[in-house]
Amino acid sequence: MMTNEYGRLSDGRVVHEYTLSNGRGLTLTAITLGGIVTGLWVPDAAGRTANVVLGFDNLDDYVHRNPSFGIIVGRYGNRIAGASFSLDGETHTLSRNDGPNCLHGGAEGFGHRLWQAEPAAPREGEAAALLLRYTSPHGEMGFPGELRVSVRYALSATDNTWRIDYEATCDRATVVNLTHHDYFNLAGAGSVLDHELTLAASRYSEVDRHLIPQRHAPVAGTPFDFRTATRVGARIRQAHPQLLLAKGYDHNWLLDGLPDADGLRHAATLQDPASGRRMAVLTTEPAVQFYSGNFLDGSLAGPGGRIYRQGDGLCLETQHNPDSPHHEASGDWPSTVLRPGSTWRSTTIHRFS
Repeated sequence: MMTNEYGRLSDGRVVHEYTLSNGRGLTLTAITLGGIVTGLWVPDAAGRTANVVLGFDNLDDYVHRNPSFGIIVGRYGNRIAGASFSLDGETHTLSRNDGPNCLHGGAEGFGHRLWQAEPAAPREGEAAALLLRYTSPHGEMGFPGELRVSVRYALSATDNTWRIDYEATCDRATVVNLTHHDYFNLAGAGSVLDHELTLAASRYSEVDRHLIPQRHAPVAGTPFDFRTATRVGARIRQAHPQLLLAKGYDHNWLLDGLPDADGLRHAATLQDPASGRRMAVLTTEPAVQFYSGNFLDGSLAGPGGRIYRQGDGLCLETQHNPDSPHHEASGDWPSTVLRPGSTWRSTTIHRFS
């Protein structure tokens, strides 16, 4: 594993970059600011590698202009309506950074924080691993309780798999919904609208005009049916009310099926027919947010001056349902409450072939 200084924040703190490689063509680079994955190089069908995630080539852009490229999302991934919630009879007012909502933990969520990082001892079958830690103080972005978080990135030694393991503990009751916000483009450039996507979900969450889930609805007969491989752009321009509200796809899908012995189930498969790259996503989470990069508007540029436009990348954020703190816990709305003495754990696997 290689380490270097990536840059310095305005207060002088150093941001480090770590490079992990499995010796089979899979290479990951990450920085300690936000745990951001700045690059993920994957071989295509001919063995040629390309970076399959969107990002920047400098720290200043990540600090001031990042639309969540590659970040660890927390404390609460996705949206909480009205930027507030009640827990045990107490109302907590959160950072409002998405219209009336709190999005991805607020204006200074985990993706904006400097994490502690260190190489981790590889486990059986692993080539390299990186451990990131952050302690979120009580009241940060309005969330109650001190939350101690660790996130572990690991690359497999036997295939091209990137695994993320999350853990969190607290000293008083809070809500937690951690995820990762990579913008994938398996072609390495251009649009993802010709990528083929499969989502293992027969229901999705219909949203209101603020993109807050209102109810779960069947995908059958709608542009939200990705149960068989479908071009991302095949139906994105249809005049479906939900597509119009989100300017494309920015919705939560409830995963079908039961977890395996390791607690994992298949969430999604993404494939680029041109390069032959394929990514399978497995997770312990009950849902996945598919976001089609609707708000990339040409105002941001990546390495080499590459301009990012709508549809140049897509996100598959494994998660609990958005706005769960406003719903009574049930099978359709699994609880996101974490209490002292318990440990919140989650795993997501990205398997490239």
